[in-house]
Amino acid sequence: MNLDVDRDRLIQEIEELAQISDAEAPAVTRIVFTPTDLKARAWLITRCEKAGLAVRQDPIGNIFARWTGSDSNAPAVGAGSHMDAIPNAGKFDGVVGVLGGLEAIRSLKRSGFRPRHSIELLVFTSEEPTRFGIGCLGSRLLSGSLSPDEAKKLVDKDGASLEEVRRKAGFEGELEEVKLPRGHYKAFVEMHIEQGPLLERQKVPLGIVRRIAAPASLRISVEGVGGHAGGVLMPDRRDALCAAAELILAIENAAKTSGAVDTVATVGICEVFPGAVNSIPSRVNLIVDLRDTDLRRRDAVMGKVKAAQEMIAAKRLVSIQETLLNADAPAECTPEIIGALSQACAKHRQKSMPMVSRAYHDSLFMSRLAPVAMLFIPCRNGYSHRPDEYASPEDIARGVAVLAETLANLAE
Repeated sequence: MNLDVDRDRLIQEIEELAQISDAEAPAVTRIVFTPTDLKARAWLITRCEKAGLAVRQDPIGNIFARWTGSDSNAPAVGAGSHMDAIPNAGKFDGVVGVLGGLEAIRSLKRSGFRPRHSIELLVFTSEEPTRFGIGCLGSRLLSGSLSPDEAKKLVDKDGASLEEVRRKAGFEGELEEVKLPRGHYKAFVEMHIEQGPLLERQKVPLGIVRRIAAPASLRISVEGVGGHAGGVLMPDRRDALCAAAELILAIENAAKTSGAVDTVATVGICEVFPGAVNSIPSRVNLIVDLRDTDLRRRDAVMGKVKAAQEMIAAKRLVSIQETLLNADAPAECTPEIIGALSQACAKHRQKSMPMVSRAYHDSLFMSRLAPVAMLFIPCRNGYSHRPDEYASPEDIARGVAVLAETLANLAE
């Protein structure tokens, strides 16, 4: 099989898609179910149809573009990622897996390969949590990790419900129809930029992911006592922000002392009330992200964070309340697909290294439904979720060639 990846067309398509954005170049912003998101979907569907793929969208907007195999009853081999982008993002996150997956299929078609198992490009709705506060919305519903009833409770910052927004965007049908049956996919492979610096540092062109970390998200509210910044003496203060600052450092320390480099913790949101320079903070809301590849270790860190809350609340005479927003289990990638990726790397004489995905992706939830693995390509300086995110044409084309070889192996 002679694989001919059309690198120039692929890079041109990445550039074209980047222009469909609510942010000025080089930044990219595409929020789910906005006119920009719908325009990007239509753009992609046109290219899938030109490639001879049968396209459908489900009630939540996941896009399926299928190259039907000789055995239409056999489970499909899937590949894909997402196209939505957080505000002020880059042009490669998710997109490399979508357009790279499409080019992998086109290159297989040009080679004369004929699959027994159908090969399906899957574009997930709302991998980013930007609009509804929950990531991987499409893959959670596909895999049954999120129930339709829970999804229907989701609202955006303007108070519009998911049901209202998706139907206004033209996605009819019931959310109960989204979940795929187990056995729909024989295998699922997601190509993605690493979003970290390890491949570049090691000068290795490809990473084969063996484990995918999973997040737990916490909302923590600290209630103290406000007052005039000049009128309340220091011994009498119950400053909510000082308590929150101590808690933030305790969260950092809990992750650092877990015993493993794979444990990470981030306080990404800190809302201070009333937010005046001459007023003692009376309330602080924190959003905490805890991640690990080991569920027991991550949950142990969550226990340390809870203990720190109790200690700080008693010491500083404040009230601290925690709400668990979500706690997902990590995923192990499937040895058979890891082996297929390794064989493809060897066949194309490309060096690879085993990796852990510390960012979570739709593949995390697809693992509840089918065997999965991920293929990473380098991104410059490890930068992602910012306008200067960059993956080279050579690295992208190299990844597409290995992805195409892997899909052919799995689809035979």
